[in-house]
Amino acid sequence: MRKLFSPLTLRGVTFPNRIFVSPMCQYSCTDGVPNDWHIVHLGSRAVGGAGLVMVEATAVTPEGRISPADTGLWNDPQASAFERISSVITSQGSVPGIQLAHAGRKASTAPPWKGGHPVEAGGGGWEPVAPSSIPFAPGYPVPRELPAAEIAKLVMCFAEAAQRALRAGFKVIEVHMAHGYLLHEFLSPLSNHRQDEFGGSLEGRVKFPLNVAAAVRDVWPDSLPVFVRISATDWVDNGWDLAQSIALARRLREIGVDLIDCSSGGMVADAKIPAGPGFQVPFSAAIRRDAKIATGAVGLITNAQQAEQTLVCGDADAVFLARAMLRDPYWPLHAAQELGVDVAWPVQYERARP
Repeated sequence: MRKLFSPLTLRGVTFPNRIFVSPMCQYSCTDGVPNDWHIVHLGSRAVGGAGLVMVEATAVTPEGRISPADTGLWNDPQASAFERISSVITSQGSVPGIQLAHAGRKASTAPPWKGGHPVEAGGGGWEPVAPSSIPFAPGYPVPRELPAAEIAKLVMCFAEAAQRALRAGFKVIEVHMAHGYLLHEFLSPLSNHRQDEFGGSLEGRVKFPLNVAAAVRDVWPDSLPVFVRISATDWVDNGWDLAQSIALARRLREIGVDLIDCSSGGMVADAKIPAGPGFQVPFSAAIRRDAKIATGAVGLITNAQQAEQTLVCGDADAVFLARAMLRDPYWPLHAAQELGVDVAWPVQYERARP
């Protein structure tokens, strides 16, 4: 048995293998409600043998969407629409998960194939919010600084979305604290210039994100795991970095988070990121070692041998695949063949099995 295809148990959930589908925005919703596209897109990755299929960044408020076409979980009709998706994923032997998010100052933008530019209120967009009134980049609107009372309400919005996710049949929640979105904006000194209890020192900057994680953990059953995705570094001097990420991961472990999904970047548009095969794996390895918590490695992990080595070397407990899964929904089945592991194929596809 190869490590990649060994089961992983977190709390009361056993993942059949360590190949996890990363949350990937599809920009294909109306009013936050998933549709047939999402059933086919996510269901095919479950058919393809992934151990975990994670739904894209799903907004906890309408203003928390990256684009007007994003998924949401701020109301019950959205949760009802997700029930069929989680059921399809489960029926194929995969674990269904969903990422809860708020886009902060990067909200109200067009889908990538429509240019990705900010969408103004008159064109179907809205005013973005942030820890401080600092725009993401030139050409982006100045966000409205969140008052403390709204921060407290947003903590509850995350918790309420988690409760809807549970009713919809999901077994894993991931809290999005990465890629320059709202919770990451509070973490990073580049975007958080607040002078109150939610800014300044590391202790202040982590307060809101930790409150969100704790609130989600409180409403999520003890038998089910909570993940957190972080950007381990901003790739900018004097920004968020690995040392702070390790400190955050320790705090998250103490409040009951089970796995850190280790990504990076997204805070500023001009960061110089040395992207290459497995370039973020060292972050996963360091956080796993120093924070004593399970981690997932993500970022240009594209082939079976690379994924297997990441796990065998103890650099991560699972690998998250994104673009590789878009190119090949059946990547796990093909990886098993490459590694010489005998895994079950869907009976409907057996006639095509090599």
